[in-house]
Amino acid sequence: MRDRSLTMTEARERAALIDVDRYDIAVDLRGLFEGEVLEATSTITFRCRRPGASTFVDCVAEVRSATLNGVELDASAVVDGRIVLADLAPENLLVVCSAQADTGTGAGILRTVDPSDELVYVWTSFEPDAARRVWACFDQPDLKAPHRFSVSAPETWTVTSNDGPESVEGLPDGGRLWAFPDTPPLSTYVVVVNAGPFHELREERGGHSLGLYCRQSLKPYLERDADDLFAATEAGLAFFGERFGMPFPQVRYDQVFVPNMGGAMENWGCVTWTDSVLHRSPPTHHQRAMVNSVLLHEMAHMWFGDLVTMRWWDDLWLNEAFASWAATWAAVGATPYTDGWATFLAGLKLTGYQMDMGPASHPIRGDVPDVAQAMANFDAITYVKGQSVLAQLVAYVGEDAFVAGLAAYFRDHVWGNTVLGDLMSAIGRAAGRDLTEWTTAWFDRAGTDTLRLTTSAAGGEILAEGPGGDEPRPHRLDIASFRRTAQGLEPLGVTEVETRGERSAVPGLPEADLHLLNHRDLTFAAVRTDDASIPILLGEAGRLPDPLSRGLAVATAWDMLAKGELATDDFLARVLDVLSVERSAGVVEPFLTLALKAAEQWSAPAAVPERLARLADVAVGLAEVPEHRSPALRTLAAAATSDQHFAVLDPAASDNLDLAWRVLTRRAALGSYDAAAVEALLERDPDPDAAVRALGVRAARADDDAKQEAWTEAFGKRSIPASIPLVQFATCFWRPVQGELMVRWAHRYLDELESLPAGGMLAISGLVRNMFPTTGDHAFVERAHAMAAAAGTDPTIRTTLLTGADTIARVLRARNRR
Repeated sequence: MRDRSLTMTEARERAALIDVDRYDIAVDLRGLFEGEVLEATSTITFRCRRPGASTFVDCVAEVRSATLNGVELDASAVVDGRIVLADLAPENLLVVCSAQADTGTGAGILRTVDPSDELVYVWTSFEPDAARRVWACFDQPDLKAPHRFSVSAPETWTVTSNDGPESVEGLPDGGRLWAFPDTPPLSTYVVVVNAGPFHELREERGGHSLGLYCRQSLKPYLERDADDLFAATEAGLAFFGERFGMPFPQVRYDQVFVPNMGGAMENWGCVTWTDSVLHRSPPTHHQRAMVNSVLLHEMAHMWFGDLVTMRWWDDLWLNEAFASWAATWAAVGATPYTDGWATFLAGLKLTGYQMDMGPASHPIRGDVPDVAQAMANFDAITYVKGQSVLAQLVAYVGEDAFVAGLAAYFRDHVWGNTVLGDLMSAIGRAAGRDLTEWTTAWFDRAGTDTLRLTTSAAGGEILAEGPGGDEPRPHRLDIASFRRTAQGLEPLGVTEVETRGERSAVPGLPEADLHLLNHRDLTFAAVRTDDASIPILLGEAGRLPDPLSRGLAVATAWDMLAKGELATDDFLARVLDVLSVERSAGVVEPFLTLALKAAEQWSAPAAVPERLARLADVAVGLAEVPEHRSPALRTLAAAATSDQHFAVLDPAASDNLDLAWRVLTRRAALGSYDAAAVEALLERDPDPDAAVRALGVRAARADDDAKQEAWTEAFGKRSIPASIPLVQFATCFWRPVQGELMVRWAHRYLDELESLPAGGMLAISGLVRNMFPTTGDHAFVERAHAMAAAAGTDPTIRTTLLTGADTIARVLRARNRR
């Protein structure tokens, strides 16, 4: 079915014309038990400010009937996923009966069948505008209204929605009717209906009823992780409620883990997650920290996004950047993951820098003429740079003023819609500062500033350069100074700096062997310390006193690699030196990931075996440290090059199914594919997604037929589950050392993009992003840029092409650097 993307102009016109009083939505899921059709009746009560005017309601489904104020609407009123509503009365009642047969692609709704037991599960996820694919609604964020759901479902299914059911009763024609209470006034994209024969766990904690749900085949993994999930949920609700001056106003808070979903979704009171985060082998510290972060991110949305919502998608960052910042803030302040800011710097923040230095960079608050463009803005600028800039704002105004401004913002706009100026005004009033110029500098301009420290006998000076030679932004940052001693780097003190313009004096900077610019990582900038400090920063990073400082040194080296200022082998040597002494679990795994990228993707093919061997040797040593054993063994499985390495791996993999798959994948990539071993492990592994792991082993081979089989599953059948399984599969498929074979498949990827049908990016954006090649040639880069520049290219595709091609161009330059 054709549909049009809602424009900002259309949304503003519609919001100026109508107010939505409520939705009463009856959903019938019984047709999904054995079939593909969901039926819905949406009853919408709304008012019109100009009687006699016209508007439209969104419905990208088969419209079976529609009446407005008791008058049946003609079929011709349904055009491009919109039902025209003419001659509106002051008060209106619209009833639309619809059916949706597209329930297998993930476009707003997904019906899945668990391959291990044939049980059926259904989930919905509507951001940014997919509610219209399931029932009729005014699908834009600033037309908030209470929703009341009644859901007919098969007898054996449990239904979850934004609150617990008021009643569950049998239906005379089979199944059960689940009746849910009115929600608060919510945007259409944060309501939810999930259903299936879920396994449920529930505990009463901190005055809330906390629920966890998963499919039956994953019951052991949910029960293994339940204590951590309940504890983090209780801690987060208490932390946010107290700091925001507004407790979560609902007793029930559920989290539903579902198959084949990418990421998680902040539905009010009922967060839906990918169940791939219920790891099938005991999770590493980093994996547990990431689950904790996602949990807190989605929870923060209950305040920032659900309770107070942006007016339009140009302020998408108001949702995502804030939730990302709040998740790390709460992780450090309320959970065991106190190295959260170091973990963020060593991992996610680098993706923000990567995108911001390339041609796909855009302002945090950008032009979003329609919802299709909003989809493209679910990226590292919105999430990662946005989080970093909020951290800079906290440093700029002080945490107490920032939090006081947030509390006032929530209080003044509860259940309403806002723009960026509302938030900044609240924070500015609390801080006693005019943030107008600061807001423009940071949120309305693309690119990353570069800050360079110079020193002389008279003191220090920071030279600031804006992107493209523009005026630099103001920065609030610290400089930590150290003296070299036989025992390590001795701290001499911290100098606080607030830069203005291109040159900012740093009075009182002590004489030191090393000045660490951007100590505590307070700002978002490419930093280069003084010439005398650089060799010490790079060569002795492991002697810095805390993981955040060591993370800053490694991040600086990675930035220099990406910009051609540091050779790949020099970067690898630096990060391996740090890993040889690093003991913080919060950064070991991100450092290992960077080392693997440098050794494999960023190295010339002839140098890869030797560099992987060096990494493998370091991983063997780290595996002797109990807390680092799992990530070290996983890295060893990716980098093993010798019999000695496999002699460490094979015994460890005998009782670790995840590691066993990784070892088979590595052997296959090295030319030792063992079909019998793959089949034996597949038989032994209870994971319902184990067949994907087996496919990944086959895909790792340097064999065109194996690549074709994998490609057909990914792009032809789209059978690879979203999120972690897809990421793992892509890693198996794209092997940079497979040279010309990979280049041919990289161009095949571009062929695939050219043949994609128009629209529908919500369902396939994860596939497009995660299957982007990790290697290519100059012809690939040129072709990708040409495709991105072509008229009519989907914004999400354009962003993916530009970011990915920029990375490959940098990789190719790094491989040629001596």
